[in-house]
Amino acid sequence: MEDITATAGRDTSHASRISSDLRKQLTSGVFQAGDRLPSENALAKQYSVSRTVVREAIAILRADGLVQARKGAGVFALEARREEERPFKDLKTERISSVIELLELRTVFEVEAAALAAARRSAAQIEAILEAHNQVRICLANGTPTRDADFGLHLAIAQATQNRRFPEFLQLIRSGIIPRGELQGAAPGSRPKDYNLHLQEEHARIVDAIIEGDADAAREHMRAHLRGSLERYKALLRARTLPMDDVVTSS
Repeated sequence: MEDITATAGRDTSHASRISSDLRKQLTSGVFQAGDRLPSENALAKQYSVSRTVVREAIAILRADGLVQARKGAGVFALEARREEERPFKDLKTERISSVIELLELRTVFEVEAAALAAARRSAAQIEAILEAHNQVRICLANGTPTRDADFGLHLAIAQATQNRRFPEFLQLIRSGIIPRGELQGAAPGSRPKDYNLHLQEEHARIVDAIIEGDADAAREHMRAHLRGSLERYKALLRARTLPMDDVVTSS
């Protein structure tokens, strides 16, 4: 007998897929305001699902204010609302230029976060920072990507500021804060190949300053760390813009 939970999960997935497809048609102008959408039967046949799944998909669109159900008449498109502009929505982390933009922002933000962490950290937060620092070391020793562990350290430092807006901000830009380390310079937006050679040493200086409660040193070591990353990405960007004969490109 089929698991009811699995069936429900599959139906929800289908409904999400259908609503996403219809949303694109509604916002791109395939359906204009006032147009009648295909009937439940027609949509069920088109997507090879039950009418119950179609109703769930329509309910999602209704909740988003994209369609209106009229009793006995069907479902009609409403005037599509302009999608709300969100911070960092246009961030393209595969582009080195976007990575550089974020690093410049982080230099302003995280330098002061390190200083605050040195001044305010608790004993438990020192332990969390040390554990995160050790996770980066383990990744480096094993030759595995450091991206998640790297972010974990920066997040632990932000949490030690005792200001919840610092970790909230890091989470907001998480998709681009630590570029794709596993690529190691093999594709646009990836880390320079020598990135990890400097990582543990630079992190260690920051961590030591925070443990010692030295806000000035923590500030300067974080600035040096991010400035070094920024310079390495600028060098990578310059290499990418050289004539094709001067660089080795990936296929």
